[in-house]
Amino acid sequence: MIRINENYLKLKASYLFSDIAKRVSAYQEANPEKPIIRLGIGDVTEPLPQACQKAFHAAIDDQGTREAFHGYGPEQGYAFLRDAIAKNDFKDRGADIDASEIFVSDGAKCDSGNIQEIFGDDIRIAVPDPVYPVYVDTNVMAGRTGNNVEGRYEGFVYLDSTPENGYVPEIPSEKVDLVYLCFPNNPTGATATKEQLKAWVDYAKDCGAIILYDAAYVAFIRDASLPQSIYEIEGARDVAIEFRSFSKNAGFTGTRCAYTVVPKSLKAQDASGKEHCVHALWNRRHCTKFNGVSYPVQKAAEAVYSEEGAAEVKALTDFYLENAKIVKAAMQDLGFDCIGGEDSPYIWINAKRPSWDFFDLLLNEAGVVCTPGAGFGTCGEGHIRISAFNSRSKVVEAMERIKAALA
Repeated sequence: MIRINENYLKLKASYLFSDIAKRVSAYQEANPEKPIIRLGIGDVTEPLPQACQKAFHAAIDDQGTREAFHGYGPEQGYAFLRDAIAKNDFKDRGADIDASEIFVSDGAKCDSGNIQEIFGDDIRIAVPDPVYPVYVDTNVMAGRTGNNVEGRYEGFVYLDSTPENGYVPEIPSEKVDLVYLCFPNNPTGATATKEQLKAWVDYAKDCGAIILYDAAYVAFIRDASLPQSIYEIEGARDVAIEFRSFSKNAGFTGTRCAYTVVPKSLKAQDASGKEHCVHALWNRRHCTKFNGVSYPVQKAAEAVYSEEGAAEVKALTDFYLENAKIVKAAMQDLGFDCIGGEDSPYIWINAKRPSWDFFDLLLNEAGVVCTPGAGFGTCGEGHIRISAFNSRSKVVEAMERIKAALA
């Protein structure tokens, strides 16, 4: 009989959001008359911006004519979108990124999970704790860790994010090869300053490491002093890969479009010490295992950068940030310490009790779904994450329910 990849057996019995779904399902079965409000998973609720809808419709019309029809497109993405990304997200902010260094994909989750394939199986990896589970699980699947012992995998270097350091992980004392960073952070909502990112870039240079920088929530930054790309930091081109998404800024969670930046100056070594261009390796993997994002979706994404689209995206993210402000104020009024909710759509709350206990309390007594911090790592224990992604009325009602439940 064929053998399985036994690294999968190292994974925890179930995925965080699967656990949540099971508990919510059990609650609904027991309380069919009680509607729930979901403030857990980071899925958006508001419609696509009008500019994107118009572009989408126009592109569908193109597909209905022989003259304007598009079949297979370039795996890396159409030039019209890559050019718009390079100009608006990087060059206009002083970051030296060329359109040819951008790879359009169907999701930042996919890219941040798949990028590890191009690196060796014996590398040393640093991950924040709490952490987006995809960073960890994909490396476990690839065989880069030992077993899970008391909530942590043997072989990882864990970077604690705690109240003491403002939930921004500190640089490790030991050398690593690959570092995962995410700002604004998922799940904590914490942000990093230019000085903090500069320290990470310097560390990566000293170690010969590569930083995998997840900037999926960058559109929520309102503090002009905060970096919106790691490439705003001098030298980052030589040590960093950045992931971005249209999911949270323009509501593309169900439409699927994102991109990854791999600078051509980024190098890595083989076993003999010979240097290789990481851009070329990712391009090979991308072209082999991915067939491109559809033409209509890329036209809709391009519209994000139009004058109309930019204004609508700003309004959309402002809407979710106002939701976050309501959540944060309500939880602080109840006496909880919180972070996030200002330059991030997530509010990270110190629950002052085991996180799954607090999750169950909010679900069973208030009918509100949050995300237990323990699902993001050992440092997440005692915390919960509340998402601002829902309608205004639902967010307000959820806070009223929580206040009543905790009164």
